[in-house]
Amino acid sequence: MKTVAVEEAVGMVLCHDMTRIVPGESKGPAFRKGHVISEEDIPLLLEIGKEHIYVLDLAEGQIHENEAARRIASAVAGPGLSLSSVCEGRVNLTASPGLLRVDVAALNRVNSVEEVVVATMHDGLLVKEPRAIAGTRVVPLVVDEERVRRVEEICSETGPVLRVKPFLEYNVGVVTTGSEVFHGRIRDRFGPVVRRKFESMGSKIAGQVFVDDKLEMARDAVLEFIDNGATMVVLTGGMSVDPDDQTPAAIRATGAEVVTYGSPTFPGAMFMLAYLNGVPIVGLPGCVMYYRASIFDLIVPRILVGEKVTREDIVALGHGGFCAGCETCRFPICPFGKAV
Repeated sequence: MKTVAVEEAVGMVLCHDMTRIVPGESKGPAFRKGHVISEEDIPLLLEIGKEHIYVLDLAEGQIHENEAARRIASAVAGPGLSLSSVCEGRVNLTASPGLLRVDVAALNRVNSVEEVVVATMHDGLLVKEPRAIAGTRVVPLVVDEERVRRVEEICSETGPVLRVKPFLEYNVGVVTTGSEVFHGRIRDRFGPVVRRKFESMGSKIAGQVFVDDKLEMARDAVLEFIDNGATMVVLTGGMSVDPDDQTPAAIRATGAEVVTYGSPTFPGAMFMLAYLNGVPIVGLPGCVMYYRASIFDLIVPRILVGEKVTREDIVALGHGGFCAGCETCRFPICPFGKAV
C-alpha cells in the first residue's frame, strides 16, 4: 500500500471506501474499496478533496480480489446460472428455474486451491424461481493469479462445477384410483395438488380419469393416456398394502419395467416408479396430498429435467430422507432428501 497523487493513480486499486457528502442532500460512498481508478474518476476525487490517496501497488502476477472473484465465478458456472456484480470481493451465482446440479468432486478440487472459496447450496436443489445458490471470492485482498488459473484449469478439465437443468414440458395423464372417489362418496383432493405441482414446473395435465379398485380399469387408463400421447402418467391413491389397493399391481400389469416399489423416505415410503417404452409411470402415496414436501418433490423434478431415475438413485435417498416435520416448512432449503 502506498500514497500517490490522484493523477498518478490510474489503474491502481483503492484500499478503502471514499465518502462523498453533498450538504443537505446525501452522504455515501463515492468509491468502494477495491475500485480500480480510471481517468474519468480524477475530477470527482479532486472534488471530494482527495489530492492523494492510498492505493494497492500490484506486483506482476498478482490480481485484485474483485477480478479473481469474477474469473472464478465464470469458471465454475455452467448453463442456467448468472453472475452478480462484485460486492466486497464476492460474486454470487443466481439460478434460473430448474434443478441445480453440483459436481461435488470438482467443487472440492476447486476449494482445495489455497485462498479460493466457493460455497454452494446442495446438489439436487429444486429451483422454482430465480435465486442465489452459490458465492465465490478469494481470502486476501490481492491473490497470485496462478491460483485463479488453477481453478480455471480444473473447470476446463471437469466441465462446469454448477449448472441448472431446465424443466421440460411434460404432458401428464392423471389416473385417480379408489372406489370412494369413483362413486362420488368423497371429493377428489389429490388431483388439484398434483396439477398445481406440475404446473409450477412448466408441465401440463393432459387429463384426469377416475377408476375404481379394479386392476383392469387402472391399467387400461394408463395405457390409454400413453396411446394418446402422454409423456408421463401419474396414479394417485391405492398405494398401500390393503387388499383393495390395486395401483401397484395395475402399474405392473401395463408391462412397464418397475424401478422401485418403496422408497427410503418419510413421507413417501409407498412410492412407485416404472417406465413403459420410455414413458415414466409414477404411483404417488397419499402423503403427497397433504405434505408440502414428500417423495414427489425429490424424484419428479429429476424426471421433469430429463433425467432417468434409477434404483440406485432411490436407494441413495435414505441418507437425508427423513423429514424433520418442522413447524414452519422451508423446503427445499432444508436437509430433506439431501445427503449432507
